[in-house]
Amino acid sequence: MRAPRVYLETYGCQMNVADSALVTAVLRRAGYASAERPDDADVILLNTCAIREHAEERVLGRLSYLYRFKSARPEVRLGLLGCMAQHNRAALVEKAWYLDLVAGPDAYRRLPEMIGAASFDPQVDVRLDRAETYADIPAAHAEGVRAYVTAMRGCDRFCAFCVVPYVRGRERSVPPNDLLREIRALADKGVREVMLLGQTVNAYRFDDVDFGELLRMIARVDGIERIRFTSPHPSDMSDSVIDAMATEPKVQPYVHLPLQSGSDRILAAMERGYTVDGYLALVAKLRRAIPGLAMSTDIIVGFHGEDDADFRATLEVMRAVSYDGAYTFKYSIRENTRAFKLGDTVSEDEKQRRLNEVIALQEQTSLERNRALIGQVFPVLVEGAARRGEGMLAGKTPQFKTAAFPAAPGIDAGDIEMVRVESVTGHSLTCSRV
Repeated sequence: MRAPRVYLETYGCQMNVADSALVTAVLRRAGYASAERPDDADVILLNTCAIREHAEERVLGRLSYLYRFKSARPEVRLGLLGCMAQHNRAALVEKAWYLDLVAGPDAYRRLPEMIGAASFDPQVDVRLDRAETYADIPAAHAEGVRAYVTAMRGCDRFCAFCVVPYVRGRERSVPPNDLLREIRALADKGVREVMLLGQTVNAYRFDDVDFGELLRMIARVDGIERIRFTSPHPSDMSDSVIDAMATEPKVQPYVHLPLQSGSDRILAAMERGYTVDGYLALVAKLRRAIPGLAMSTDIIVGFHGEDDADFRATLEVMRAVSYDGAYTFKYSIRENTRAFKLGDTVSEDEKQRRLNEVIALQEQTSLERNRALIGQVFPVLVEGAARRGEGMLAGKTPQFKTAAFPAAPGIDAGDIEMVRVESVTGHSLTCSRV
């Protein structure tokens, strides 16, 4: 008899990717197999994100498309998972009346039960659980040389613009022994790089183990060659973490350090917990400690009250720091956040104009920083065939830059190959083998 099959789509951040690997593991334990296509599935699940504006409309459109498979075979179960399920469950159940289940990020352990119990009324579980870390469930990671490993869940920061604490709950760290067990198993399967995940991952603490000590513990795992993490909060970038980055060769010289705004007034309104001077001092400290450090950031334009002077201040900080890359966003009001009641003070047209200026500045800066690498030699962790260029392989430098170089017999995914940068764009490096 064929095992029931599950088709799972994932939207949003790397945390959702990791959660989908967890969901897959939970369902495999219960006897489910994976389906590559929705028309071959007995259960269809969407793992969603609630961070961006208009996300609900996009997900409802996708659910409407997937409903055709349930309509053709009424026994198919259709479910919504993740942050959007947590954030908008009432509206979604009303609009997508055909849903069989709605599960928040702390309800994945109950998915087999919810699928089995689905009937006329949808099964809904969006309760937050301050103790749930899923530490006892090894995630079903996709094949590859890199794996995303959840080190902590939730967030205690409550930045004014952010829904994460409301949809993922409060901070709780996965016990280090459970993390090490998972990472050793990944190394045995050929994973060479781990990316530790958490909404404020450097706030990790379990008993007397802080994030710096956790990095050192993982560095002792045989087979793991590279360690990365995202996203840290500037206020939690302790000396312990910086020292681990500076002295552990496996911890890579790359950090994503969200700025959000270059205006102290806007940072205070966002409730970010640091000033521009404090942030710049941290950047300088990191660069002194870690030679060759690459840095990326997050920028939000058009937050409540942001005027042109505030925006210009953000551009000035971007120029001062000279980021290798940036994730850029227009501010969008999110229900249930602290800033929701403030409303919007910047028009959509002005937000778009500011966003375009930020993107143009960052594109120029990224290109300039990459041009400075021409002629330099880097060790690249080979991931596989390059997306462009026949006969080319691709991988990441220690600074998390994509490098493409000519393939050759005997070079396989997981190998570390020395390459020399020959030409660049703002987003990638073209290299020769050394």
